[in-house]
Amino acid sequence: MERRKQFIESAEINADKPEDESKSIEPEDSTAEQTESIKSELEEMKDKYLRLYAEFENYKKKTVKEKEDLVKYANESLIYELLSIIDNLEMALKHSMEGNSEAHHALVKGVENTLRELNRTLDKFGLTSIEALGKAFDPAYHHAMSQIETADVQDNAVVEEFRRGYLYKGKVLRPSLVAVSKKTINSEQ
Repeated sequence: MERRKQFIESAEINADKPEDESKSIEPEDSTAEQTESIKSELEEMKDKYLRLYAEFENYKKKTVKEKEDLVKYANESLIYELLSIIDNLEMALKHSMEGNSEAHHALVKGVENTLRELNRTLDKFGLTSIEALGKAFDPAYHHAMSQIETADVQDNAVVEEFRRGYLYKGKVLRPSLVAVSKKTINSEQ
């Protein structure tokens, strides 16, 4: 009974529509030109999509690298500020070697221990000193303050270190202040 009622309702709805509207079939207007046009548009869209996708992938890689660098060098300014403390402790040790009293030796020992502990702690966080003395001068790691003429050392070698340089996770934080050797010119010629 229910089925019959549904059939009648659908017949009434279809009866309201003109016959030629429900069964009319328009001839297709798509031609070979339209097909080619659609294909070329599709190719353009594909190309745009691939380029956009590649740009987005490059952007993601760039932001990941920037984030890694930000995390890696986050403490750089703090460590740079601590370098002056190390310099002062090293100068105190250098100047304290002149005295001979027992209290003086105890002070020297305390400063040495403090400096050693500070260097060990900073080393954990990626700070390493640049070995300069006796090495070939490298402007990426050394800043020449003077030249010293010598005959016994090869030309352009670091012969004196005024202030130690440091690397922070492989990056030059502060170059070494050095004196560089210069071969003596024979005046006898």
